[in-house]
Amino acid sequence: MSPIIRRTGEDFRIPSKYLLSILSVLSVILMLVTFSVERSKLGPFEGPLNAFAGVFIAPLQRGITTVGTSLKKTSDRLSEITKLLDENERLKKEIEDLKIENSKLEQDKYELTKLRELYALQDDYGNYKKIGARVTGRDSGNWFSTFTIDKGEDQGIKVDMNVLADGGLVGRVIKVGPDWATVQSIISDNSYVSGMVLSTQDILMVKGNLNKYEKGAISFTDLKDRTGAVKAGDKVVTSYISSKYLPGILIGYVYSVNDDNNNITKSGNITPAADFAHLNDVLVILDQKQIPKDGLEHKTDSND
Repeated sequence: MSPIIRRTGEDFRIPSKYLLSILSVLSVILMLVTFSVERSKLGPFEGPLNAFAGVFIAPLQRGITTVGTSLKKTSDRLSEITKLLDENERLKKEIEDLKIENSKLEQDKYELTKLRELYALQDDYGNYKKIGARVTGRDSGNWFSTFTIDKGEDQGIKVDMNVLADGGLVGRVIKVGPDWATVQSIISDNSYVSGMVLSTQDILMVKGNLNKYEKGAISFTDLKDRTGAVKAGDKVVTSYISSKYLPGILIGYVYSVNDDNNNITKSGNITPAADFAHLNDVLVILDQKQIPKDGLEHKTDSND
């Protein structure tokens, strides 16, 4: 038990000398508080409350202010990030739109180039009436051996009309619908065209060959060139004895010439003028080869 507080029976008792000391200390404290209140002319509890606030509340307020400032900065950063994300999405959309627009411009440029080529082709074969057409489909495979165009009977297209592209012969129409037509090209395996070496006027037979076109060439046979005048690079055109092709249309260029075993004829390869891997636009000649009434027309070319 404390020497200051003693227990007597069931009651607690403070010795009088200690009680007097305690009361004296309390009196002094009350005097100091009263003096402080009189000087500051404040309420009786505000002085101690200010002291309490200075010790406990002020640090708490500083902590709250620091946290609030940090939260404000974080909120501002999040707002800025949100704005940047929105701006990034907007710029992405603009880039995609520009890509689409650029693609359209590239397509327009390509189509303009092809139209200029077709226009030049019109000048090369100005004596013939022609109509432009767009390729809309093709058979399976790497090359345009058979393909469909978007012009037909309604535009005056008929079977056996000649088709041009890239400055040269592509093939002929084999089927016709109201607004479409099917074209078989000269590289097809069952295509035969009576041709002529332009420099020597020698006749030869041009035969389609899809396997050989893998190397960019088609075959020719039955060339009678006794003097050896035909050389690589000579132009080959459709001949005047062709039964289905108008004369003088460029087929391609002699690539190689070989002597046949009979020592009479020669055969070899031709590089076609048309690009049969990238056909998009063609010209259809509306004029057709006229069959002589005397029936003496040579039935030399066929792809039926």
